[in-house]
Amino acid sequence: MYTRRRHRYLALMAVCLVLFVGGGGFVRLWSVPLAVAMCAVAMVIPPVAAVVANRREPDDRWWDEDGRRDEDGRR
Repeated sequence: MYTRRRHRYLALMAVCLVLFVGGGGFVRLWSVPLAVAMCAVAMVIPPVAAVVANRREPDDRWWDEDGRRDEDGRR
């Protein structure tokens, strides 16, 4: 389901933005090492979000499949 993957991607990117803006704007006033750690975690999230968004789910029809199934019902 395309919408399920899109929602996961958007949720991960929202977490990324919250961590980056929160670490750079607010948390640095109390703890610089914590703000740097938050930004480092935010830096790792976009590649993970891309992998999650492009991951194939069992019920997805992929671009290179023609939809034929074998006699067991598998593709």
